[in-house]
Amino acid sequence: MPFLGQDWRSPGWSWIKTEDGWKRCESWSRDLERETNPRTISHSIILNSDDEEIFSNEEQEYTSKKRKKDHFRNDTDTQCFYREKWIYVHKESTRERHGYCTLGEAFNRLDFSSAIQDIRRFTYVVKLLQLIAKSQLTSLSGVAQKNYFNVLDKIVRKVLDDHQNPRLIKDLLQDLSSTLCILIRGVGKSVLVGNINIWICRLETILHWQQQLQNLQVTKVNDGLTLSDLPLHMLNNILYRLSDGWDIVTLGQVTPTLSMLSEDRRLWKKLCQYHFAEKQFCRHLILSEKGHVEWKLMYFALQKHYPPREQYGDTLHFCRHCSILFWKDSGHPCTATDPDSCFMPVSPQHFIDLFKF
Repeated sequence: MPFLGQDWRSPGWSWIKTEDGWKRCESWSRDLERETNPRTISHSIILNSDDEEIFSNEEQEYTSKKRKKDHFRNDTDTQCFYREKWIYVHKESTRERHGYCTLGEAFNRLDFSSAIQDIRRFTYVVKLLQLIAKSQLTSLSGVAQKNYFNVLDKIVRKVLDDHQNPRLIKDLLQDLSSTLCILIRGVGKSVLVGNINIWICRLETILHWQQQLQNLQVTKVNDGLTLSDLPLHMLNNILYRLSDGWDIVTLGQVTPTLSMLSEDRRLWKKLCQYHFAEKQFCRHLILSEKGHVEWKLMYFALQKHYPPREQYGDTLHFCRHCSILFWKDSGHPCTATDPDSCFMPVSPQHFIDLFKF
């Protein structure tokens, strides 16, 4: 069995040993075509999100409004996710492999649904969804768009449950709602995959999520130590470890002591030096009446003109030798002599640029 895949250079297909011999695991789409009953599809091939709710939702009565009916019909279809830790990125056709990998295909196949449960990858996935919402939403296929909103739904539920990173999700939903408003108003001029009523209901869902996040109340914990009980040097260390200016401003509103520490000029100077270059300082220099540099005002002024430095606990990586996109923790079957020298971290913007042809 010398050839295990469409391309002799690829790592090969997945195989399962049965009583009749070795059989290849085919894609979920071929199983859907062969099987008349979708409930008989093997869970080792696809992952059905919200398994306990899918079939109960299908039995619900249709709403009276047509767009509610279309939206219900769209959402109760089985959501299919791959659990692949790496994918081969091919950009052109060769004699051995035809076609190319699109942004939607990569979003479907990579395990973003599980990545949001990892605190190190959460911010990375949210930033990627935000960039897709701004400019790449119409380039996704119908299945990819459905998976996009399904992952977004899980993110919102997670934030509402654990009360962490609500500001990130508010920014994401704001950009997404703005994009959908423009697309819906310009229907017929732009490409919208699916019924217009489905997109209107998606927009209504986003507005509902925004209202939930707006009403989110953080539960107060009365037991144990609080920030007020910590000494000044520990509070100062906490502030110096924050890389976002808005986090510093928000933390400064907790107590009068933190408010005083959050106005430290050295703190904002360090933050400016971390995110921006010295040449950028000269172009947007802000001085006080006494001639001192207003580092806090400069930070927010620079943020409007230049993107801040991105910081993620974990990112996707790209192997230049194998042309494979993967999560670093899971790795991939690299054939290079020195694999580490071939690995390159992929920022959310670089992830999108990989699939521009």
